[in-house]
Amino acid sequence: MDTIRAMQVFVRAVELGSLSAVAREQQSTQPTISKIVAALERDLGVRLLARSTTSLLPTEAGRRFYERARRVLDEYGEAVSDARGVSDQPSGRVRVSAPASLGVLRLNALVLAFQQRYPEVEVELLFDDRFVDLVEAGVDVAVRLGATLPPHVVARRIAVSQRLLVASPDYLARHPRIRQPSDLARHQILRFTWLASGDDIVLDGPGGQVLVSAPCRYRVNNSLAMRESFLAGAGFGMTPAWLVQDLLDSGALRRVLPRWQGPAQEAFLVCPTRRYQPAPVRVLLEFLASEIAALPGFTAV
Repeated sequence: MDTIRAMQVFVRAVELGSLSAVAREQQSTQPTISKIVAALERDLGVRLLARSTTSLLPTEAGRRFYERARRVLDEYGEAVSDARGVSDQPSGRVRVSAPASLGVLRLNALVLAFQQRYPEVEVELLFDDRFVDLVEAGVDVAVRLGATLPPHVVARRIAVSQRLLVASPDYLARHPRIRQPSDLARHQILRFTWLASGDDIVLDGPGGQVLVSAPCRYRVNNSLAMRESFLAGAGFGMTPAWLVQDLLDSGALRRVLPRWQGPAQEAFLVCPTRRYQPAPVRVLLEFLASEIAALPGFTAV
């Protein structure tokens, strides 16, 4: 049995979810592809794929083997490129997980720019505000903002974003002037549902730290929705600078109490714990570390 060929077929079967799709991609036939996978299962002594009339999914053993097989194939591809003298051109696939709002607003453009620089690298960008199990999800790189990081991952802190109080000019014109933190109690605050501080606002500024409470009639769990709510004049709120820096620069939003700010939000690049990283993963990590830190509202660390 050609083990490398069998692993390639299995990996693509998992990724495409269909043996017929693999056959079409590789200009083969479904029975041929099925025989290759069956031979691999016999050789390993485990069932890798669970088949039904409507779906094809990896078994638990199949999921574990898929993750390792992908890494083996990536390293094999680099070895072949090195032997042919083309190792300076990274190629292969990278799977990236990122928070939805940062992904849509900023990261999507960065990935497209990355692919202009490295045309042989295929990127699959997944938006998910949950911290997924990187190995189980087959994720090579995750971008995470201010979250408690799980154990058994490699995390690199790349940037911070200050949390600012902001509101639209229209909102500020229609409501009492805010001169000091205690004035916030007379205003409507827009809040992220997941903030650990509850209804309190923690501010650092002249004279130290203060804790302020303000009435809230609207909570939302999506940063882009919060951004639109600020623009609509629905209230003021605390937000990381990366989400609104362009709106502050254009005047569409204004800072409230500009001498005060909340705890900074940290940005991390996270990878599964493993010694070997394929060339496409390495170059993407370096690209994202540099480019995210340079985005409006972020500061490099």
